[in-house]
Amino acid sequence: MILAGAFFYLFAGLAVAAAFMVITARNPVHAVLFLILAFFNAAGLFVLMGAEFLAMILVIVYVGAVAVLFLFVVMMLDIDFVELKQGFLQYLPFGALVGAILLIELILVLGSWVISPDIAQHAGAPLAADGVTNTQALGQILYTKYVYFFEAAGMILLVAMIGAIVLTLHHKPAAKRQNIAAQVGRDPKTAIEIRHVEPGQGI
Repeated sequence: MILAGAFFYLFAGLAVAAAFMVITARNPVHAVLFLILAFFNAAGLFVLMGAEFLAMILVIVYVGAVAVLFLFVVMMLDIDFVELKQGFLQYLPFGALVGAILLIELILVLGSWVISPDIAQHAGAPLAADGVTNTQALGQILYTKYVYFFEAAGMILLVAMIGAIVLTLHHKPAAKRQNIAAQVGRDPKTAIEIRHVEPGQGI
């Protein structure tokens, strides 16, 4: 129990420190790297809670896709961050108001939080009584009771992906494209050109 508590404070401290560095780092590449570190520590906290599926999803989806993709975009695109930060001061009052509202909400939530006396006993036994893991239990629920909602969510994501491709795809008139019908319908007259070259002369 002492070892689990030590790991909890380690992961929690590193996650908070990495999250603070995300918003204070001047270099956007460093900010993304600190964000990846925060994700890994949050995944460690999920493992300590017995939610290994959430930890795996956090590492695979957020670290493996979102954070790395954003890192590559920041590194590959020549973004002028100085120009982007020029209008920061005019949005500062509105941002401060939103931040104050969120802070008040967090204080109200934490002030009314009640911890059950027997919460420690439940935290020590995250698995079900029959020994089914979290991943297996979620799979049984998703693919039986909520299978139609799961498929509907997949269809919505597919439509969103196709819509994003259609909106961002711009055909360039000068770009060369493959015409399969023209390739299949070629004959020797259009496919090759025979030239008679005299001896000692070039084409």
